Amino acid sequence: MSPNHKDPLRILSTGGTFEKSYDPITGSLGFSTSHLNDICAQARLLDTIAIEVVMLIDSLDMNDGHREQLLEACRAAPESRLVIIHGTDTLAQSAQTLGKAQLAKTIVLTGAMVPFDVTRSDALFNLGFAIAAARLQPHGVQIAMNGQLFAWNAVRKNRDAGRFEDV
Repeated sequence: MSPNHKDPLRILSTGGTFEKSYDPITGSLGFSTSHLNDICAQARLLDTIAIEVVMLIDSLDMNDGHREQLLEACRAAPESRLVIIHGTDTLAQSAQTLGKAQLAKTIVLTGAMVPFDVTRSDALFNLGFAIAAARLQPHGVQIAMNGQLFAWNAVRKNRDAGRFEDV
């Protein structure tokens, strides 16, 4: 299938830092509800994108069962173009699970180093970039972070530098 910016697109969320909210009473970050409906409304995307919350967890808590659940959500999605919101700590592991499945879909994973609702977050930019990549790239699995695309099988998170890089 050739890339087409008008193909239906689905955003799947697994949570991660992207979806965390700051609780001013406890001073902690945690999950309440997904931010995706508000984000897509702000970007005027709601009638062109389907949103599905698969889970809201920190990716450090994600295990192989969660990754299988994500894979099944990708298989079940009627759209052939998917963006996945994911925590950055294990994003590359989930990309490997999805890449090895060789689905006939374009799947782009993204996340954020700073939560969406915290000042100076990279969440909006990363989501917009991932949506553009998902609309324009051929089938396969990629990671979109901070204006760069990475192949699912040749990427790692450089924790010291706070960014993703080719391996």
